[in-house]
Amino acid sequence: MRLPTLLLLSILAACASVGPDYKRPDSAAPTDWHNGSVTPEANTAGLIQWWAQLGDRTLDKLVEAALASSPDIQTARARLREARARRGLQAVQDAPSISANGSASRNSTRGNDPLSGSTHDFSAGLDASWEIDIFGGQRRALESANATLAASEADLDATRVSLAAEVATDYINLRTDEVRLDVARANLSSREQTLQLTQWRSEARLVSGLEINQARSSVEQTRASIPSLQRSIEEDKLALALLLGLTRQEIDALLPTGNQIGDPSAVLDRLPTNIAVGIPADTLRQRPDVTAAERRLAAQTAQIGVAQAQRYPILNLSGSIGVDALSIAGLLRADSITRNLAASITAPVFDAGRITQNIEIQSALLDQAFVAYRQTINQALNDVEKALNAWVRSSERLLIQQVATDTAREAARLATIRFQAGQTDLLTQLDTQRTQLAQEDSLASARGDRANALVQLYKALGGGWQTDTQPDAQSSTRAIVGQ
Repeated sequence: MRLPTLLLLSILAACASVGPDYKRPDSAAPTDWHNGSVTPEANTAGLIQWWAQLGDRTLDKLVEAALASSPDIQTARARLREARARRGLQAVQDAPSISANGSASRNSTRGNDPLSGSTHDFSAGLDASWEIDIFGGQRRALESANATLAASEADLDATRVSLAAEVATDYINLRTDEVRLDVARANLSSREQTLQLTQWRSEARLVSGLEINQARSSVEQTRASIPSLQRSIEEDKLALALLLGLTRQEIDALLPTGNQIGDPSAVLDRLPTNIAVGIPADTLRQRPDVTAAERRLAAQTAQIGVAQAQRYPILNLSGSIGVDALSIAGLLRADSITRNLAASITAPVFDAGRITQNIEIQSALLDQAFVAYRQTINQALNDVEKALNAWVRSSERLLIQQVATDTAREAARLATIRFQAGQTDLLTQLDTQRTQLAQEDSLASARGDRANALVQLYKALGGGWQTDTQPDAQSSTRAIVGQ
């Protein structure tokens, strides 16, 4: 092929691709959060491994194990491998293809013909073909594959974010239920002491059988709450096992038992006093689900060009070189070589509107991808607003509940002293014990809710994964939520 022809083909192949060029849409993020409990702060490094700030080594091990081998992570990694392979396949679609062939045959004839006997035929050759991507259909397809691969990478990061939050939530629920069980058992012991004291008074004929039954009923009511809490603890462990892809027995190896637990409420209190929160634009950059939605929008934009390229002609180059001889030695002779070079152009003339309808399909899918992208942004901003509100309100509730619980404990202490001294009746004693149990149980729940609100805030901010690219220095304005 002559140089001018090669130059012409190169110019054609470098032509601008048909279809729209993708431009990242404006996120239209607000400049600040609606919640007013934020002040500027510049450090959000704790988002990467936010669970480490809770100071619980068991939680650290659980999250690390989940991020390493959870079924959800394995599935996301397999999808990422698939996306990489599809991108690699698309990358070689516009490359020339070369194939080799060879054959050998033997023909025999019999009879009086002087030409009778055996003849041999040997041949070998190479065939090449190349579809020139004149109008950029293949380039758009590769652009779409690259964007899809980036979306799959972001999906894996989003899976990490959700998984870390789910593990932390189930672990906090486990510790909360253990604290509630300790509260119930402590109150059961207190009510059993009240029952014992009431029985002694009955023997001294100071109280009637009615009061003994009332004290015994109070004991059994408290005892009845214990199996329900034990069931919740077992369900919490099963939930953790499912997230980590382990059996119920295997999860026990990661959870301390007996005296190894220490104070189960510790993780509910080891919360950071301040939580770094980026401005909305930073959060949208940090959230991998937003990145995935934006990359899918880019991929679908490129598919418009792929569909439009089908309207235009396709140039195919083909060629072959081969040898044909009656003997193996003859394959090496120059006069046995044959050559062939051809070029062809095909163009759609009539397809009954198939190409037009396919373009319309891809355009409709693009509209859907754009709506999904906008909805993902709105959901991300909404998640942060809800999490901020939950964190602030749960902190306020905890402070109020702590006062109520302290008051109930003091009332129960004074009532016990007066009851033991015979200065108050049994109903007053039982009522203060009942109030104390309810308030202490509510306090444990409030501590768990506050810890879970923190987990949801970190999840909403997109914490739990690490990227090699850092936000621009100009976008490092932060906010911090006070406790």
